[in-house]
Amino acid sequence: MNRIRLILLAGLCIFVALLSIAYITVGMDSKEPETTTQNTTQEPSQPDTASTEPDTESETTTEAVSEAETTTVAENTTKEPETMGSGYEYAYAGFNPSVAVVDSEKWYLLLVNQDYILPEGYTVQTAEVKGGGQSLDHRVVPHYNKMIAAAEADGIDLIPVSGYRSLSRQKSNFQRKIDYYASLGYSKAEATRLAAKIVLMPGTSEHNAGLAMDFGTNGNYTLDENFANTEAFKWLSENAADYGFILRYEEDTQDITKITYEPWHWRYVGVDATKEIKAQGVTLEEYLGMD
Repeated sequence: MNRIRLILLAGLCIFVALLSIAYITVGMDSKEPETTTQNTTQEPSQPDTASTEPDTESETTTEAVSEAETTTVAENTTKEPETMGSGYEYAYAGFNPSVAVVDSEKWYLLLVNQDYILPEGYTVQTAEVKGGGQSLDHRVVPHYNKMIAAAEADGIDLIPVSGYRSLSRQKSNFQRKIDYYASLGYSKAEATRLAAKIVLMPGTSEHNAGLAMDFGTNGNYTLDENFANTEAFKWLSENAADYGFILRYEEDTQDITKITYEPWHWRYVGVDATKEIKAQGVTLEEYLGMD
């Protein structure tokens, strides 16, 4: 009996051992798919991450577009541009111009005067005009040259005296005029205000934008009111509108333009605007509704 028990016990031990081996084997097999599943799960995560990159690029692009749209809206809708503030160089004389709004499509209607100044960093691509020695915004030059050619054909001598001016030159001219009035005994502030009626502050002159030309004729380059008595002035008054130019600072408009009468100063605003301005008998400020 004892021998039989021993045999049964041994058999039982062997059976238990076999079950244990089978369990371990099954357990190991069942873990491998889990590891594979984890790897499989992680591997698709790379395409998921990669797929988000275009979304990120789309967001960046959208942000860039949004910024551009915001800028465009600001340019098109701003009626009262930001002013230069108390730090403006000539604020002591009561000047605080707003930054001019630049319209890329209607660039020829850009308004600069005592109240509106060119944006910081504004650049002008210039080209030399017919007759040499002076330049204008390159987009104005073809119209200007046609006008000069027409004047020549009619026997009129139009001499370009002053076209585009750099800001540094404008500042020098302005300071020289301030010094002149100061030498007459005016205070610095009053001398500056008087100077601004004749020579505009840097960045507020149409010459700085390359849109205006001062003319002389028959050797007269002095730029005084006597130009109004010349054949050249008469010809410009009758024909300049056909080429998009207006007499910018007329008599009796100083309360609007804040500049004294300058029969020699002619500004390009385009043919359509010129004819409308002449028909309405208004200044550029009034035409643009910014008087």
